[in-house]
Formats: sequence, structure tokens, C-alpha cells
Amino acid sequence: MVNTLVFGHKNPDTDTIASAIGASYLLNHAYGEDTEAVAQGKPNAETQFALDYFGVSPLRIITSADTENVVLVDHNEAAQSIDNLADVHVAGIYDHHKFAFSTSTPLYITAKPWGSVSTILFYEYKQNNLELPREIAGLLLSGLISDTLLLKSPTTTDFDRQALPELAKMAQVEDVNAYGLGLLKAGTDLSSRSDKELIDGDAKSFEMGGKSFRIGQVNTVDIDDVLARQAGIESEMQAERQAEGYDNFLFVITDILNSNSKAIFLGDANAEVKAAFAGDLVTNVIDLPGVVSRKKQVVPPLEKQF
Repeated sequence: MVNTLVFGHKNPDTDTIASAIGASYLLNHAYGEDTEAVAQGKPNAETQFALDYFGVSPLRIITSADTENVVLVDHNEAAQSIDNLADVHVAGIYDHHKFAFSTSTPLYITAKPWGSVSTILFYEYKQNNLELPREIAGLLLSGLISDTLLLKSPTTTDFDRQALPELAKMAQVEDVNAYGLGLLKAGTDLSSRSDKELIDGDAKSFEMGGKSFRIGQVNTVDIDDVLARQAGIESEMQAERQAEGYDNFLFVITDILNSNSKAIFLGDANAEVKAAFAGDLVTNVIDLPGVVSRKKQVVPPLEKQF
């Protein structure tokens, strides 16, 4: 058995899986650690596209750690982590989110406000003069593309812009724009996914004003196609609110081609939601023009209202 597990948040996205694999390889080969990259869920369609393209097998899925030590990537909040996080030693964190983490022991933390954890790890490899294998470079490239929407997201930084062509070269991807669009579009085929799979596919829980706030997001090329399923989506959102005790549930539907979103909201914070986004709720739907990033454009204005 390995000494340390490396994993990202529940409902993993491409950056989560890529950064778990990238961090594990870095720790093993640059620092002599004994780690295994694992995941807290199955890869989504976008992530599977990247895994297939670069010939990488899906990670072992866990809900709790079977090692004494763990390293967290792409998250630091207990609500997004393994069930027994309080019972293990967090040895390190690689993240690009706000921090809500406390510990009684020192640990290694690499946290930067960049577009993806994959970007952070790319520079960690450079700093350690460690050569990136093609498949890991390809996964980090995919994680960067996914989290920055091919550099279109407002979370994108100059570090991401500089890393993308270098990673593409290492991954032997000649047309990075074509690959990036193929990757993003792979995650927008929603026809085979149930309403529950839609709301759970990329969802995170937050505490705001003493209440739980569930925020899900799905990428598409046609928002109206998703809204045509509104009745079923709302039914699943309501069922999950009752089962999990969420006070509020916001489901963001993002058009990745035009960089706009609409959101379905259920809960008791109508006033806060309308004030956060300076809009009206019409049949539980609010327009979010120009919004693509949950981290930068959805969560902060909501937190400000609470």
C-alpha cells in the first residue's frame, strides 16, 4: 500500500483529475514520495475525452482514505473532500480557490490565484527541472483548457496564457485550439445524461450566512436545450434539497461559445440571488450575462449578499 493518496474534490472535473495525476507524479519523482492519484468520482465526458486522447486509465475511486496521509488538489474545504478527512493527516495542498482550511500541524501549501491547478503544477515541474511525460503534459493542458474555457474565462491569468503553448508542445498537440474545442464540446453532449446527472456533474456546496448553498454548473452550446428540461431538473434539485438539507440550490447553465449563462434557483434566498446578479427571477430562472466562472463570478457576489 502506498503511503499517501492524492485526490481532488467530489464530482471531479478535468482539472481535478489532471492535477491529482500531475501532483502524484511530481511528488514521486521530484521528492521521492510514495503516492497514488485517486478520485472521488467517475470522470465526466470531457475528462474521459482527455484520458482517451492521451491513453491514460481512469483513477481508482474512493470515498474515504485508506492511508494515514493525504494530499489535496483543487480543493481545501471539508465539505468537498473525503468522508474521513478529519481522521487523516493532510500533508499538502495544491489549490487555486479561496481557503477554508484549518490544521493543527504544519503542511506544504502551494496556492496561487491562477486559472487552474494544472497551471500551478506545470510551473512546479519547471522549478524542479522535472521533464513532463507526454500524457501528463496532455492532461495538465486539458485541465488548463477546461478551467479557463480555452483562456476565455475571467479567471485566466498571464501564467495560464504562457503555460498553454508550452504544455501543448510537450503533449505533441499541434492545433491546441482544435483540441481545446473538441475537449470542451465533449462535455456538452447532455442528451444521454439524466436530470440528476446534470445537476450533480459539477456541483459544490458552500456555507453562506449560516445556510448551505449548493451550486451546480453545466456547460452547453445551447442554453435553451437545457431549459427545455427545466421541470425535470427542478424536480431533482428539490429532491436533493430535501435529502441533503440544502437551503438553496443554484444550477448554472453556461454557453461556452458565447460566454453567457442562465441559472435555475430553488430556495429561500430569492432576494439575495436577485441582488447578487442585478436581475429578476422569472419562473425560477435568472439571466447571467457574461458569467462563465462559478469561482469568480457566481460565488463572490452571492457571499457578498450574505
